[in-house]
Amino acid sequence: MTKAGVPAELRHPAAELRAGAAAPRSPQRLPWAVIAICGTAIAFDGYDLVVYGATLLSLRAEWGMSAAQAGMLGSLPLLGMLLGSMLAGAAADRWGRRRVFVGAVAWFSVFTVACALAAGPTAFAGLRLLAGLGLGGVLPVAAALTMESAPPGRANLAYVIMQSGYPAGGIAASLLALVQLPAYGWRVMYAVAAAPLLVIVPLAFRCLPSGGAGRGESEAGGAASVRKLLSGGLRRHTLVFWGMSLASLLFVYGMNTWLPSLMVAAGHTLSSGLGFLAAFNAGAILGGLCGGWAADRWGSRRVVAVSFLCGAAAVGVLAGVADEGVMLSAVALAGYGAVGTQTLINGWVTRFYPDRVRATGIGWSLGIGRFGGIAGPFAVGVIEQASGTAAAAFALFAAVALGGAALSFLARPARGDRHRVGNK
Repeated sequence: MTKAGVPAELRHPAAELRAGAAAPRSPQRLPWAVIAICGTAIAFDGYDLVVYGATLLSLRAEWGMSAAQAGMLGSLPLLGMLLGSMLAGAAADRWGRRRVFVGAVAWFSVFTVACALAAGPTAFAGLRLLAGLGLGGVLPVAAALTMESAPPGRANLAYVIMQSGYPAGGIAASLLALVQLPAYGWRVMYAVAAAPLLVIVPLAFRCLPSGGAGRGESEAGGAASVRKLLSGGLRRHTLVFWGMSLASLLFVYGMNTWLPSLMVAAGHTLSSGLGFLAAFNAGAILGGLCGGWAADRWGSRRVVAVSFLCGAAAVGVLAGVADEGVMLSAVALAGYGAVGTQTLINGWVTRFYPDRVRATGIGWSLGIGRFGGIAGPFAVGVIEQASGTAAAAFALFAAVALGGAALSFLARPARGDRHRVGNK
């Protein structure tokens, strides 16, 4: 325990430095370059998620898949992401941020491009599963790099700017689908994933700090880092973070995978359905930036709770309103309540943990959350096949968002947040 009675696991990084810990420092001359590179990589993570939803109707038409089969195929990459998140966080804490980041980007780029050559759903599913390993590994390392590079007092905002790459990639996938699908079919949409291998990997080698290697407690390996997350003063907060991420990622992946199909089932055109998908991710960007500013001002815990509630209200509107203009606004608010909320959770989690287990902490939070991501597309597929309507799926999203809001009050604020008014 420290003199103030705070468990050692929750000490501020400055205290660790005073005690002689060798926490890594990012090059001060390039903080925004680091954030930009990480955000660009995350954009392709978002692109990969949305590209499946955007091409789903084409895939089902070519391969004759049922709604339940399509939902299961949408869930498979999340299994790879689950494993990638858990492995990459501990690996980055032990062997260095840059090395693991570059390897993860190259891995998902190669296997996503290979999806364009798949001859049938079985090969496509296997390639998507393998691509998920790399995709899952990118975000925990990018989160740690961003927080270690963020300007003082702007950690939440810097994180949200980086994470805004995720919905930006989703918007790019939606708009590209509007242009490319009618003319060239679905395969070209997956070939676009060659770009990270050609652009991000060289820049990452040049600009990113290595970070994470050579610290005493990291040398114990991944298993020891995970045990640290579940010991002493960290256990309860770790479990709460896992629960919030599970709820949020079910919302995120369920909506991004099925939104165009649900809108088509409700009587809208495919172009309109893809427009709803773009609005969902645009709302995530604008709302996320506002949420990041608000979290720096009032603390992550309050803002995460409000964000979950916004998402629940928005999908409630979608379940009961037919006016397209109102639905577009509700879809944009739902984007903030789903993707924006997960962004804020990631920033909260990353700032909460000490340097020595930071990448492991966010990696496992995302990894456990992927169970929700896996369940989301499959559950919505089953619901859609059984009911033939979108209302039941929207009710599911509202329920998990309300559960996430309730959980948010059970965890301690992040470092810095606990000093804000009303957030003791």
